[in-house]
Amino acid sequence: MNVGSGSAAGADPEPMMELNMTPLIDVMLVLIIMLIITIPKQNHSVNLNMPVGTPPPPTTEPVVVTIDVDFDGTILWDNQVVPDRAALEAKLNNVAAQADQPEVHLRPNKLVEYKVVAGVMATAQRLGVTKIGLVGNEQFQ
Repeated sequence: MNVGSGSAAGADPEPMMELNMTPLIDVMLVLIIMLIITIPKQNHSVNLNMPVGTPPPPTTEPVVVTIDVDFDGTILWDNQVVPDRAALEAKLNNVAAQADQPEVHLRPNKLVEYKVVAGVMATAQRLGVTKIGLVGNEQFQ
């Protein structure tokens, strides 16, 4: 409605320059609702086949081999000094050759250089020892 626009009585009214946004908003809302309806329900659970019952107790106690690494790099196999790397490899080969491997507990001193401990672990892995773990060593600390 133009009242008192000041234009001449016989002149055509100016065209409206704004775009009607209502239909566009309606279409966008419908599309959003359709998208929300078609999104599959998210399930945050993972289906796992868990064992049923209690496992049988172990028939025998595991054999434990203790490898101590002293602060100066001396390697002890069950409290007996291993003279060189070849003797250590021979003992680890013997462990790796067994069908039921004993557990190897590696107990490094906190003052020993890391390369000595890493060398023992790398040798054990290279020779096929599968049951090896680092154990805290209160005796040498």
